[in-house]
Order: sequence, then structure tokens, then C-alpha cells
Amino acid sequence: MSDQPRNVRELAGLVRDAATRSAATRDAGLRIEGAGTWMDSGHPVRAGVTLSVGAMRGIVAYTPADLTITVDAATTLAELDAATREHGQWCPLLPWGDDRGTVGATVATATAGPFAESLGRPRDLVLGVEAVDGMGRVLGAGGRVVKNVAGFDLTRAITGSWGTLAVIARLHLRLRSRPAVDESWAMVMDDARDTPGGVSRNDPGAALREFSRGPHAPLAMLDLAREDAAALALPAGTRALVRIGGNGAFVAASRAALQSTAGATAVAVEPATWDRVRTRLAPGDRALTWRWDALSRRLRERFDPARVLNPGLLGEEG
Repeated sequence: MSDQPRNVRELAGLVRDAATRSAATRDAGLRIEGAGTWMDSGHPVRAGVTLSVGAMRGIVAYTPADLTITVDAATTLAELDAATREHGQWCPLLPWGDDRGTVGATVATATAGPFAESLGRPRDLVLGVEAVDGMGRVLGAGGRVVKNVAGFDLTRAITGSWGTLAVIARLHLRLRSRPAVDESWAMVMDDARDTPGGVSRNDPGAALREFSRGPHAPLAMLDLAREDAAALALPAGTRALVRIGGNGAFVAASRAALQSTAGATAVAVEPATWDRVRTRLAPGDRALTWRWDALSRRLRERFDPARVLNPGLLGEEG
């Protein structure tokens, strides 16, 4: 059985109905779904009804000059990217998986990806949220502009709560300017056979780690096992993948630093390599950022006391 609200008013009504039914039956819970592409947390959702917010999608408001955008929860990552690209901007959520996933699911699960360390995790990119809690109340937290931090704690609590506190309906997001120059490089490591005992005189891995912390830090750097490099169709011997971006002078300096890495050869690769990284190297399960601990219990009692939303997903009892 499935319910498909078209707006936040209908969403709130469906959740209120489920909360009322929960007093009579334990099967009244709702499994929250967007595009239906999210990965399992490892715990089954004990719910008799799927509540799909798939009809709640689209760009609501976009102010390029403020580097902010408001989208409905079921807007796909691809739609978000297309809307911002024409203005030379992006919201670099770029989680593991592909761009068919929704913005709402990415935030609800706090799914990061290979660019999280440099470009920000979901909690860094979400300015505000509109959601419906387990009692059917419409919540608003945060704001559309960076300077407005009212309700920030609630925004952070909902981000990564896997829909167990509230169903995300709408999100206000922080944007970045796209780098003027954007390059990706496969780092092919020299063999160690030229030294006694097979140990290289130079440690390119250490040199790359130092590079990643230095003044020309990349957008992303990913160590790769041999089998991963092969799966990504990278040059033989690739042990790391690096993405550098910025203005022309910065990228030129970064490129020169990469190309001077002792014990490694930098080979240019196509930008689409990172799309393959996100899909082929994605973890089997999205890691739960929540645990069923004392804080989780208090928050759940505050926003979803009847455990209507995704019951059982956190591994909680009863």
C-alpha cells in the first residue's frame, strides 16, 4: 500500500492519520520513500504503508546572487545540477551512488561522497529545512540565506536522522561557484622493484598525502586498490585519483605539484571518471549516522513518540 502526497499539507495529513491509527495497531507505521533508490541501513522498516514523496519535486526558489537554492525533497541530484550549472554554480552534495537519487534522501541519510572533505558534507550545505514530524506537525528550521541561523540545531538533527524524526519536504541549500578550471589525474605509481627488498626510495603515497594537506589541496583525492583502478578503466598502475579545481593560476600550480611527485606519473583522465567512482565504489550500505542511544530516544519521543516514521530502521526495539 502506498500514499503519495503532492504538497506539505497533504503530507502532514497522511502522517497525522498514521499517528492516529498507531494507537490501534502496531502496523500503522510509514516507510518514507523518495525515488526509491536509497540503500538499506541494515535494519528492516516495520511499516505497512509506504509514504512516497516522489511527487514533491522541483526548484522552488533560486537566487544565484546569494548562492542559495530551495528545492522540494524529491528533486533529483541531476535536476539540481542542471539548474545550477547554467549559472556557473553547483551544490556539491555528490554522494555515493548516482544522480538519480533525490536531494531529500541524500540529506535524510547524510550520505557524503568522495568530495566531502573539501566541498562539505550535507550538514555543511543545508541552510534550512521544512519537514513534517511524526505527529503531523509542519516544522521549519534554518533559512534561505547564510546569515540566518535560527533553528540551526533542528536542521542538523533532521539531517542524517533517516526520516525517523520528520519527513523532509523542502530544503534550502548553500551553493558554490563552479571552478573555472577542473581537472582529474590518475597517479600511476612506479614499481618498487628497483630497490633492494622491493621498497621504493620514494614514497609517492606520502608525497600525495602531503600534497592534499598543502597550499594546493585538491577537490578530492582517493586511494585506489588495483582492482578498483581496473574497474574504473584507469591506466595500469593507478593507485590514486586526484581532482584539482580553481582559477587558472591555482590549477596550474596544483598540476605542477602533482606532476613533480616523486615515484609517480600523473595521467590526465576524463571528468566522468568521478561518476564511475561514485557508482562503482559506493559502499554496500549507507552508514547510519544515528544510533539508538539516549539522545536518539529523547529526540524520537519529542518528534515521533508513536514511532510512525520508518519504525525499526534504527534497530530500536518495539
